[in-house]
Amino acid sequence: MSNPNKTRLLFITSVALGILLNPLNSSMIAVALSRIQNQFSLSFTEASWLISTYYLASGIGQPIMGKLGDAFGLKKVYLIGLIMIAAASFAAPFSPSFGWLIAIRIIQAFGSSALFPAGMGMIRKSISENQAQALGVLSIFSSVSAALGPSIGGFLTHYWDWKAIFLVNFPFVLAAFFLGLFILPKDRRDRSRKVTIDYIGILLFTMSILSLLLFLLSWESGVNWVELLVSLVFIFAFYKYESKQSQPFINVLALKKNLNMSYVYVQFILVNVIFYSIFFGVPLYLQNVRQFDSKTTGLIMLSVAGFGIIVSPLAGRWIDKRGSKPALIAGTSCMITGSLLLLTIQGSSSAAWIFFSLSVLGLSNGFNNLGLQTALYTFVPPAETGTASGLFMTSRYIGTIFSSSLLGILFGKQFTTSHFHVMAIICVIIGILIMLLTIRMPQLQKQSQ
Repeated sequence: MSNPNKTRLLFITSVALGILLNPLNSSMIAVALSRIQNQFSLSFTEASWLISTYYLASGIGQPIMGKLGDAFGLKKVYLIGLIMIAAASFAAPFSPSFGWLIAIRIIQAFGSSALFPAGMGMIRKSISENQAQALGVLSIFSSVSAALGPSIGGFLTHYWDWKAIFLVNFPFVLAAFFLGLFILPKDRRDRSRKVTIDYIGILLFTMSILSLLLFLLSWESGVNWVELLVSLVFIFAFYKYESKQSQPFINVLALKKNLNMSYVYVQFILVNVIFYSIFFGVPLYLQNVRQFDSKTTGLIMLSVAGFGIIVSPLAGRWIDKRGSKPALIAGTSCMITGSLLLLTIQGSSSAAWIFFSLSVLGLSNGFNNLGLQTALYTFVPPAETGTASGLFMTSRYIGTIFSSSLLGILFGKQFTTSHFHVMAIICVIIGILIMLLTIRMPQLQKQSQ
């Protein structure tokens, strides 16, 4: 195309349309989960595997797909990821059992996991001018799609049942695929450079996360110390093995050496424990305890999305001028305040008051996501941005796994307002821990271009 600005816009759009699919599909399920639970006659703990396995597959899939992109071509892996999503989205509504639905969601998760690392890699290789602005646009697409997911899922489930949350992927997939096919740059891979894939590291990482997940999910019926021991053994083996590799799956020595970077990952895990506990817990509470329909639930959850979207560009300008730390302090303050407001919600509380309480948590989302991502890039050398971005997303998935485990413990057998309040208290405690980590963070200035 002759117009470079138009070409740049189409390039960013084609990547953004793909990147939004993972957070969109991870969050739409929040409102549809109750309907799926009823159709397949499941307890919440059983139904929560639909959440946990998706994030487990995504957390493992992001670094793996990034490695495959380096080895075989970013554009190729990006387009294959879109094809996997399309196939899974078509098959999911025809699932004959809940086990089949989980398997199809895992395929969908691996497909969508290809899009973020491949998309970020192509952006960094092809856009040199105002690169941070382009990365910021992708971050907004990702955050907004995650925030709007419950509202979109609520409307789709209300009018067309849960199967619609899979079919809605097709417009995005088709647009991203055909734009990507013609707009994204051809793969120019240095075939003389040998890229090795750390299969043993991937296996040990998978077993570490899986065993940890099984341990967390066992809390509902009592702590299983054997599963904890198995998890710790796998984690230790993973660390020892990766620390000796020249091309590790995850550079554990860099995490140990760069503590500021590691603390950002820890903060992002904790932020997502709170955020997704709210994202999945509130719709379940509203539908199972308050008996709100999925449409009303989706409208109430729009408060989280709407205020997060409004504050994101304002937070970006603030971060440009003052660095990440002030914005993170503001975001964490909103998170603690919003969690405290959840304690005021009773069986007779109006939808308007619930909407207001959640809107404060929406404000925190706008500050925290962008603030932590900017802080991460301040602590990470430019050459390691791709790997750091993959681990950043993996941190999100780990936080979500923790949140689904927390909800399984609280709501595994029954849904009550008192259980909802216990969730809010836990969120307040985690919020205070996030504030302490934020306070210890060095003052961060605007990242140089």
